[in-house]
Amino acid sequence: MYGSDARVKPALARGTGPHLLLIVHEQGVAELLSTTLKLAGYRTVLAGTGSEALERLSEQRFDLMIVDSSLPDMASLSQERPVVAHRPPALLLTEYDSLDDLVPELGPGERDYVTKPFRVAEVLARVQVLLRDAHFGHPRHGALSYRDLVLDDTLCQARRGTRPLTLTPAEYRLLRHLLVNAHQVLSKEQIGRYVWGDHRGDNSIEQLVSRLRRKVDRDAPSLIHTRRGFGYWLGHAEDEH
Repeated sequence: MYGSDARVKPALARGTGPHLLLIVHEQGVAELLSTTLKLAGYRTVLAGTGSEALERLSEQRFDLMIVDSSLPDMASLSQERPVVAHRPPALLLTEYDSLDDLVPELGPGERDYVTKPFRVAEVLARVQVLLRDAHFGHPRHGALSYRDLVLDDTLCQARRGTRPLTLTPAEYRLLRHLLVNAHQVLSKEQIGRYVWGDHRGDNSIEQLVSRLRRKVDRDAPSLIHTRRGFGYWLGHAEDEH
């Protein structure tokens, strides 16, 4: 069951927003996403197979594509795919809660994912983040770093010095959000909406931050800090003075 959210309201005049390619095989899911995204102001084009999607990509330019990773012909695209001049950011709909299995045939680049069964509100939130990052030129497909902390979006890996960090998808998203906003305090609400697409209870965020902090700051100077009553920030404390 795919959840909808009655609170979703049009954000743009219909037909004037970013151009999205929906690559979804299941008709019901395609219709749900297309209708919701159009109501939110986006322009949408549907493709029912990976091959059809690549034809659309070779014919016109899109701002973002939403891809169902269970497309029946997705596995064959790594052997037979035309050259696409512009590859837009991708939001993956996947059964697997892992960043390692997200449609490698589409190649490296800006991408994010939601797990199925998904909530429409989360899809909308992830679409907005991807489009915003692409618009402002955040280097999602390159390496982000702060001193000895490095996050590589191409490989979906992070390390502290020479030590690799084994992160869950939620921890990876949180670390990326903190890293992009280094030395800025992020509230629990901001973190919840970025990591999960909605605001979760304080305990969920506190537990997530605690797990990430144990991995990042183990055997090294602390980089993740709490500003009590306000939220969390990343950086060296000495740099705040």
